[in-house]
Amino acid sequence: MAKSAPQPPQPDKKPRVRNAKPKIERAALKLFIHEGVDAATTREIADKAGVSEGALYRHYKGKDELALSLFQATHNRLSQLIAEALTGTGSLDVKVNAAVTAYCKLADEDFLLFSFHLVSMNRYLPYDKRREDDPVSVTERIISGLMAAGTIPKGDPALKAAMALGVVMQAGQNKIYNRLPGPLLQHAPALARAVLAVLKSA
Repeated sequence: MAKSAPQPPQPDKKPRVRNAKPKIERAALKLFIHEGVDAATTREIADKAGVSEGALYRHYKGKDELALSLFQATHNRLSQLIAEALTGTGSLDVKVNAAVTAYCKLADEDFLLFSFHLVSMNRYLPYDKRREDDPVSVTERIISGLMAAGTIPKGDPALKAAMALGVVMQAGQNKIYNRLPGPLLQHAPALARAVLAVLKSA
């Protein structure tokens, strides 16, 4: 008896969903965090979001563009928060406390998105060409200005920025892996003191 010819794949007949984009992004974040970007597929993302695969492609060219977009959303927000806090009014202590508090609030506000950004930095930072408004460049520039003004000891702004950012980023990393309890905001005062110690060190 002759085998029947293989049937072509059936078209995706899911009805169009309103506000599909945020549903797609949340589903993608969960899969990217738990399975990894490489392992997740556009079909899985669409199924988890409850939308058609075509809906995903109406908003993004594919999985990689979606992942990069999610990374950049947090990266750009961090740049803005750091710049606003560190160039505001008040003493250095006030400014650093404001910057660290803003970072912690951003983490607690959407920890899934924050986690994806933090664990994906090595993968996606190469796509973010050095620019004047990325978080590291903003921090380096502000630290350089503080050194020039005599507010903190002179030194290498790039090294000081790396050390200061490392204080809060490592705390965020430890929270992702359940090594730091509670919301990150509750640790903000201690983190701010550590950052100030870095900045004021010779």
